[in-house]
Amino acid sequence: MSEEADSGPVEPALPSYAGAVQRRQFKRIKMGLLMASMAACLGVTLLGAVCSGVAALVDGLLGMSANSSFLRSGGGFMNGLYGGAQLATYNFFLFFITVPAAWLALGLSIGRLPYRGIVRRPPYVRWGSIWGAILVGTTTGGFGFLGGFLSGLGALLSGGMIGALAGAGCGLLFHAIVKPANQIADVDVNVF
Repeated sequence: MSEEADSGPVEPALPSYAGAVQRRQFKRIKMGLLMASMAACLGVTLLGAVCSGVAALVDGLLGMSANSSFLRSGGGFMNGLYGGAQLATYNFFLFFITVPAAWLALGLSIGRLPYRGIVRRPPYVRWGSIWGAILVGTTTGGFGFLGGFLSGLGALLSGGMIGALAGAGCGLLFHAIVKPANQIADVDVNVF
């Protein structure tokens, strides 16, 4: 009898890709995701408050009147921009929804990048920014469309910009916590 018959079925060899990182454990990914999602929640709130304050200041200086109740007024694009910034300020009060949503979105995007061997900072910032814009923009835009089409477009735009800025910061924070280049370069030399 041959030795192959005794040892059972032979597993096919997995292809090795040039530059691919072997599947390994990375440290601090869960902590990085938690910290980045909490920073996203706080960052969106602070950016929304700053944008609301600047919009109110500009409205006062120029003599314009952006109605703060854009959902009832059926206002235009500027009311939607202002309303989207106001809605972003409520992100902190809804942390029990926004933090898990951000954790899930970041975990399925930038949380997988170290396993793919991506160690440079720009992909982390880019994907954090994209998911921040999607999450915050769709939320504020969805409520903005209740006030009308132009109001919804304004809320979508302002929420998307706020989310993109906060998401870029979260990508930077995650990359700084996980430090994937250092973890890939670490070689385990333990024999026992």
